[in-house]
Amino acid sequence: MDRRAWSAYYTAKRIGQQWLQVELLNRLPVERVLEIGPHLGLVTAMLDNAGYDVTTLDRAPRAFDRPAGPHIEADLLGLRPEQVRGFDAILCSEVLEHLPWEAVPGVLRVLRASGAPILVVAVPYEAFQVLVSLTLNRHRVRQAVQFKKLRFLRRFPTEGGNHRWEVGYRGHGLGAWERLLRQAGWTIARREFTHPCRTVVHVLRAEDRGKGSG
Repeated sequence: MDRRAWSAYYTAKRIGQQWLQVELLNRLPVERVLEIGPHLGLVTAMLDNAGYDVTTLDRAPRAFDRPAGPHIEADLLGLRPEQVRGFDAILCSEVLEHLPWEAVPGVLRVLRASGAPILVVAVPYEAFQVLVSLTLNRHRVRQAVQFKKLRFLRRFPTEGGNHRWEVGYRGHGLGAWERLLRQAGWTIARREFTHPCRTVVHVLRAEDRGKGSG
């Protein structure tokens, strides 16, 4: 693996999101985990070292050798439920925004039909927010201010990037995103925002079909 590429990707702004994925599984009845979109393997390694039985899924071969483990090579847009059966939880972080918005419900329904009782899904969050950070000691003063505003008035700029949408832009607010999750048959058990705040993470439970969609 290219160490420079690894370090360039796993920056301080991302590391909280990587940690949170594993932390959210804590105290849940989970042993077998399917991780969708493992990229360079940091979350895979954390899951493995935390004692989970982890399988990865991506449309290409794994980009890392360690930890060794099962890998499913499949495109989400053509995924079938039987390809991903037998897992206690599915992690899908910073993946779905690469797909067209109108294609996401179908993918969520396939994951629901797999029989997994828990889905942890994370997508970029760009709604109005203010982040202030201050570090002060006798040797160093460091401050950072991040201010995002008015994006709910704008359409997501599809040019110049590989994201097709992000939560917080016009037409893709948090309410619309959560309705989409529920309509796909999932119940929202928990919502978290990463720090620095750049991602919204939901812990979802498979809805009891006998109770309807509410």
